[in-house]
Amino acid sequence: MSPEQWVTHLARLHNRQLPELELLDAYYEGEQPLSYMHPELLRRLDSRLRSVVISWPQLIVDSLDERLDVTGFRLGGEAAADRELWHIWQANRLDLHSEQAHVDALALGRSYAIVGSNEKDRSTPLVTVESPLEVHVDLDPRTREVRAALKRQYEEDGDGYTEAYATLYLPNETVWYSSDNGGGTWSEINRDEHGMGTVPVVPIINRPRIRRRRTAPPRLGRSELISVLPLSDAACKIATDMMISAEYHAMPRRYALGFDKDDFVDAQGRQLTPWESVAGVLWASPKSPKEDGVSVGQFPEANLSNFHDTLNTLARVVSGLSGLPPHYLGYATENPASADGIRSSESRHIKRAERRQRTFGDSWEQIMRIVLMVRDGRVPAEALRMESQWADAATPTFAAQADAAVKLYSADRLLPRRFARRSLGYSDTDIRDMEAEDAEAYSRVAGGDQAAEFGPKPIPEPRQPEPAAPSLPSPRRPVGQLGGQVLPPPAVQFIEPPPAR
Repeated sequence: MSPEQWVTHLARLHNRQLPELELLDAYYEGEQPLSYMHPELLRRLDSRLRSVVISWPQLIVDSLDERLDVTGFRLGGEAAADRELWHIWQANRLDLHSEQAHVDALALGRSYAIVGSNEKDRSTPLVTVESPLEVHVDLDPRTREVRAALKRQYEEDGDGYTEAYATLYLPNETVWYSSDNGGGTWSEINRDEHGMGTVPVVPIINRPRIRRRRTAPPRLGRSELISVLPLSDAACKIATDMMISAEYHAMPRRYALGFDKDDFVDAQGRQLTPWESVAGVLWASPKSPKEDGVSVGQFPEANLSNFHDTLNTLARVVSGLSGLPPHYLGYATENPASADGIRSSESRHIKRAERRQRTFGDSWEQIMRIVLMVRDGRVPAEALRMESQWADAATPTFAAQADAAVKLYSADRLLPRRFARRSLGYSDTDIRDMEAEDAEAYSRVAGGDQAAEFGPKPIPEPRQPEPAAPSLPSPRRPVGQLGGQVLPPPAVQFIEPPPAR
């Protein structure tokens, strides 16, 4: 097919799906028309009726999207997330835009991401997320890869003039078109023959089906709202009827027989308005029931519990179809659920979120491979085994997570240290900082400075001179040495023996 034929073919298929996509978008935004209302009643109450919209479709989509947070990409054979891919992710602000892609995929069945070169920074390819209201693709029936994609945009000025722009993405070239008659005819304005061999457009599909891809027109994905749209319409109808009943029947209705409008006056004789007459202002009249045959009374007010019961029933049905816990939909029982009961009720919802992580993760991995192709001109072998990393879809308390991580790490190292930290919600950047501090601490211990692990060393106090110990008497010293004082030796007198006789 020539590029012009591709544009015509893809535009025709896209136009056939736009009404359904716009209706789903209206339901998500809470702008759907009121259903189950008689046309005659709508005509009579048109100026006074305002529909009450219960945004269950938005709740279903947002509650799943809140559990879908990408935290990184890990190449095959690597233990940590790839820093360069995460740099590209953040440079394209995909922390924010990935959320928009997930919302469109959940609500409309699919969204798209387009990869292109970045004129400002060649090392950081440009990644944009696109709405299915503007982009449509054609899949190869054998490989199921995108073989052509078309993006259309329209600009209207204040005079009703519409200018259209289109971009056709093919495996080896990209062609830009413009139209001055709203897309009736297209004129080529530029062409880029990149020769990559792959279309730089990746669909992010929600709940993909095999057979639905071959229908006419082909369906890519299924909206999370399809099964609950009739129930959402019924809830909006019941809520609107409840407000109408509150306007006309919740307040006691009064009746007065034998009066005319001139009889309803205040204390000063001024005539009351109809609303003041109904809303409880004191009535006073000179007429008497016996003489004039008048009668005054009131009807009992209407009980609105039937509307409440109907809404609770619809909420339980929506909870069963969507996997949402009942308390998400405002349904409550007389006995509040325990903490374990609440976590148990979220098990289906968490499992659905984990399935979406697997489905959307495959698309984001393909997007990152195209990013490497645009940047380096090739896809390395380890990128074919790329793994997307997601935040935990469950909602345990941090204490429970920490307790589980400690037990698994302590039980014969069933959980590695890095994975234990990742299970606690720490990013790879935080984990690298922790490992750097661990390595620094180990080096201090290995160097013999073990006291540094417990803070600064205490400064030793200066040593005081010790007092001199008293000297003990020596056996060779003369007797009389006491208390450190040496006494003079006693005088020794020698007596000569007497002469022998």
